[in-house]
Order: sequence, then structure tokens, then C-alpha cells
Amino acid sequence: MSQERPSPPPLTKGEVAKEYLTAYNAICALLWLSVFGRTVVILPITGVESVYEAAGDFTKWTQTVAILEILHSAFGTLLNTLAQQKWSLVRSPLPTTILQVASRIVLVWAVVDQFPAATSTSPFYSSMLIAWSATEVVRYSYFVLNLRGSVPAFMTWLRYNMFYVLYPIGITSEAVLVWKASEAAREPWRFVGWGVLGLYVPGSYVLYTYMIAQRRKIMKGKQAEKRNRAVTQ
Repeated sequence: MSQERPSPPPLTKGEVAKEYLTAYNAICALLWLSVFGRTVVILPITGVESVYEAAGDFTKWTQTVAILEILHSAFGTLLNTLAQQKWSLVRSPLPTTILQVASRIVLVWAVVDQFPAATSTSPFYSSMLIAWSATEVVRYSYFVLNLRGSVPAFMTWLRYNMFYVLYPIGITSEAVLVWKASEAAREPWRFVGWGVLGLYVPGSYVLYTYMIAQRRKIMKGKQAEKRNRAVTQ
């Protein structure tokens, strides 16, 4: 008579939270990889005029998924308590997360989606998608590997150095698109657009300096780890 195998122990609350975050980040990495692939494939074939048709709606809904990150940040303390450790996804300050996610939601829904004739065929729309998608593929992939407990050195380098180039490209592209939409809008929405554009200077400064501070913190930690390994060897 064969013995029944004991059933595996149920997942703890921390393990459930970890599996959820891993799945979320993996799905987001794949979604943004699709945005990147659609953009870079269409560009050399049919030009910037066809990028919106090929990737516009998909990008809009992919970016909308990021609203969940506001919830992750808002409930970050709870998730960290359940998991008994800190994870990069829920460690981001809530104001910074809201600023970053909200600005992109405005871009895809209130700017490009409402004024496609003025924005969708601009080369700045394509450069925005490339900057966004390249950044997000690396960011979400980094989170997945971090949750699994093993991040290759090259991935850490990409995560905390690519923004030096991609962020200025992305923020410049966004500002140009907001300007184009504002010029196409009727009053008083035109003035609203100009007001949003005025917020880009302080907003971009906050996000850029935050990323620089994060890079400095992570790079110092990596250097300390190398020194400790050298001492123990």
C-alpha cells in the first residue's frame, strides 16, 4: 500500500506577497518589452507616422496598469511587514510614485489620446515610447531578479545608470508633446496645458534628483560589499 505524500505547507503571508510582486513585475516587464519591440520594428519600416497606430492603445493601457504602483507604495509598510523584508517596489516614497505615474497617465490619456493629430505622428512620440519602454523593461526585470534574491551586476548597472540618458530624452519628448497638444486645444484647456508644462521643471528636477540619490545609495552599498569580500578573502 503506497503512502500518501505529505502536502506542502501553505504559503505564508510574506510568501504570497512576494509571489504577487514577482508576477506583477514580470508581467509589466513583458508588456513594456512588447511596447519597445513594436516601436523599434515599426520605425524603420513605415516611419514615425505609424508608431501610434501600432503601439498607441497598447502603451496607453500598459501605462495605466502602473496605477497599481501607487497602491503598492501607499500600502508599502503593510507589505513589508507581511514579508518581513524591504523590497524595491514598495520602498518608493508615495509622493514620488504619484508624480511619476500621474504625469504619464496625463500623457497617454489627456495629451496623446485626446490630440492624436497634433502628437501621434511627431518623432517625439516615438522617442518617448523608446525612453519609457527601455527604462521599464530594465526596471521591472531588476525588481523580479531582486525579489528572487539574485541580481547580476550588469542589471544593477543598467538600472542605476541608463536614466542619465533616457530620462532627459523622455522628459523632453513629454514636454514637446504637451506643448503640441496645448497649441491644438481650445481655451481654457490651452492654458491648462501650459500650466501642466510649467510643472515639468520642478517635477522633473524632483524625479531626476531622486534617481541620482538612489543611484548613489546603491552604488555605495555595492562598493562596500566588494570591500568586505576583499577583506574576508
